[in-house]
Amino acid sequence: MCLSNARRLAVCIALAMSFAQAAFAAEILIADAKSQPESLTVAPGGVLIVGSASSPFVYKVRPGSSTAEKFVDASAEGPGTFFFGMLADASTNTLWTCQLTPVPNTTPARRHTALRGFDLNTGAPKLRWDLPGDNTVCNDFTIGPDKALYISDTATGRIYRLPAGASSAELYLEAKVLEGIDGITFLDGTLYVNNVIFNKLYRIPVDASGKPGKPVDIWMDQPVSGPDGMRAANGKLYVAENGNGTIASITVHGDKASVMVIKDGLKTPTGIEPAGDTLWFTERAIGKAESVPMPR
Repeated sequence: MCLSNARRLAVCIALAMSFAQAAFAAEILIADAKSQPESLTVAPGGVLIVGSASSPFVYKVRPGSSTAEKFVDASAEGPGTFFFGMLADASTNTLWTCQLTPVPNTTPARRHTALRGFDLNTGAPKLRWDLPGDNTVCNDFTIGPDKALYISDTATGRIYRLPAGASSAELYLEAKVLEGIDGITFLDGTLYVNNVIFNKLYRIPVDASGKPGKPVDIWMDQPVSGPDGMRAANGKLYVAENGNGTIASITVHGDKASVMVIKDGLKTPTGIEPAGDTLWFTERAIGKAESVPMPR
């Protein structure tokens, strides 16, 4: 029947392509609908690692499985402890995470947060560095061309830099416009960050000595709302917009950028991770990690 005429053939080909793409999609419940998976990463071998913003656990999902197993247990860290950023660093066999613990009896509420490093295979603790300050929000991180880890602190508008092999980080940049900083990633050797509160995207310029300068506001051709997790792949930025309920790609052209929605209708997407031909993301409001084929 599909070969009866050219029009039907085209329709059948399109359907076949859509079915092939659907086969690569995944939808995984992380513990339960209230687990609030905020960030995720993909470790070597296709192991999915997902943090929880409602519990002191980090979970892993083995390739081909739909069951999340507890991987890191931080319940001894204090009541209300939870996790934000997740990043698998295969070069050092380290899972980098942001651990947050509420300060008891504070109004408005305050948090003490720490950069944690765990063994990527066993989940054993490797490193802990507490962010300086009475109220901090370690949120996310990225590895730079210099192999250092760059860390965003949403509450203070700071970026910290942890040199390769070091046990403590140093202040890299602090700016008023970065109060609300969330996603952070390098694209073609240039550092980009977003602001989840003010719906902004910035490029961080660096001078000849390596010193960062004033963040450059990147004009986007359509509004974004609540830009959260952000990663780079294939010459583009990929971002989860928790306010719009979308995941999108951003193509940067100098100080301007074009935004393309990949998927909408999502329930508070916060984390995103390109991995080969798959784009993973979290839906925090319904406790799921999901994937779609990587846009071409």
